[in-house]
Amino acid sequence: MGDTVGLIAEIFTWIGAGLGVGLLLVALIARLADGDWVAVRAVVEQTDHGPVVRWFDDDGNVNEAPLGAADVRHIGSRDMADIHYRRGWRNKMRIEASSHAVRFLVRLGLLMLGVGLAAFVIGWIPLIIERW
Repeated sequence: MGDTVGLIAEIFTWIGAGLGVGLLLVALIARLADGDWVAVRAVVEQTDHGPVVRWFDDDGNVNEAPLGAADVRHIGSRDMADIHYRRGWRNKMRIEASSHAVRFLVRLGLLMLGVGLAAFVIGWIPLIIERW
């Protein structure tokens, strides 16, 4: 019985550690590819085409981006909003500073590392019991 538990635990240890480290590396690459996002205060305006936000970037240029349904729900009826725009790009913004995909990859990578660590600890239990 102890050999079976040890074997299964070792498989989960390697899978969890390997996938966890791999996913965290992918998350790092995705974060670097995501670019630099700067927080700024923007004005919310209603236009004929729907709500938009307008803001000044670091170079003093005026930018404008339409708001999606989720953005409108988040901002509500306010006339000013805190947004993040991508440095070096025109008219590109989002409400949150970090990407949903990057956060998902980090959380999944940490979960897999946790599974690997738990399997490692569980794999030692039969060995300790066998020695007693």
